[in-house]
Amino acid sequence: MLVLLNDNYYHLRPFKGFKMSRLSLNILIIISFLALVACSAEPSGRESAGLNTISLQSAPDQGASQSEITEINGPVIVYSSRQEHLIKPLFDRFTAETGIKVQYQTGEEGPLIARLQAEGEQTFADILYTVDAGNLWSAAEKGLLAPIDSEILEHNIPDHLQDPLNRWFGLSVRARTIVYSTERVNPAELSSYTALANPQWQGRLCLRTSRKVYNMSLVATMIERLGETETQEVVEGWVSNLATRVFSGDAQLIEAIAAGQCDVGLVNTYYLGQLQAQNPDIPVALFWANQNSSGVHVNISGAGVTTYAKNRAGAVQLIEWLSTAEPQYLFSDLNLEFPANPDVSPVDLVASWGDYKQDTLNVEAAGRLQADAVMLMDRADYR
Repeated sequence: MLVLLNDNYYHLRPFKGFKMSRLSLNILIIISFLALVACSAEPSGRESAGLNTISLQSAPDQGASQSEITEINGPVIVYSSRQEHLIKPLFDRFTAETGIKVQYQTGEEGPLIARLQAEGEQTFADILYTVDAGNLWSAAEKGLLAPIDSEILEHNIPDHLQDPLNRWFGLSVRARTIVYSTERVNPAELSSYTALANPQWQGRLCLRTSRKVYNMSLVATMIERLGETETQEVVEGWVSNLATRVFSGDAQLIEAIAAGQCDVGLVNTYYLGQLQAQNPDIPVALFWANQNSSGVHVNISGAGVTTYAKNRAGAVQLIEWLSTAEPQYLFSDLNLEFPANPDVSPVDLVASWGDYKQDTLNVEAAGRLQADAVMLMDRADYR
């Protein structure tokens, strides 16, 4: 007889005292094998890969981009370096609207990219969704992301926030700019990233460690704009102006300014937003750098479809949906970032920082020149 051990596996066990002929036993083995094959089809290995699952709703499919494959097969599986509380509400909403299930694995971007590379054709992932264009560029250059042909994404995402070869697209924007003490600094004294290397900021500047990809990307784009020689001079000036050792995080840097440990620094804007949400009277404000020249440095969180995606159509539909109005607003609401879609306004707190000019240099430079930036910062003794 067949004894059910769990939802997926069966075990062959004869009735007690019952003797079978060799032919009967062979027939029963064949029957049990066919039952195992039938039962193993659902759930699939993709659904038992240790991934978190967003529950499936009964809404009808909306269909992928007309220029992409339209057959959607099973759940969309996402490898993401973003924290769960920043992605689950989005995936929940997508499932509610489309009926397409989403599963996700979260972790640090480096190990996730290494895992995707090691898995090769056997990967479960349909999408890589991570922060910083440098990480997306690295994954694409390793052959892990495939081009997406999507009129929706081309319409919703500006050219400088997407890969020139369409292997990844920005979905939210983070600006890295100047913060200053409202008690000790007149904003009229501020102007640009390079000006922070001037002697007037001696002993007044705070920086986050150069080991964080956000600073690697900033310096990489400076290399593209200014060249290596001038950029190194600027970074050496920053190091010379440090008021204290570099910080491990942007939030600690902002708190140091508020406490009087330093007067100015460079941070991603949402870190200040998070502290302002807790304490609206914190004596630190944003200044938009480079407004009289190239514009403030911006970076992205973004996503691409994996080269060996098993559910390419579903993956494209999810990325397209994330570029539309409601999820774009949610990016701003959940993490105080700017929408990548310029037609969508951010939440009130983010909007209160005022309009600013972005640097429209393609963010792929953050990846292409990342190694050069790391070596330059080492030469400048920026640790």
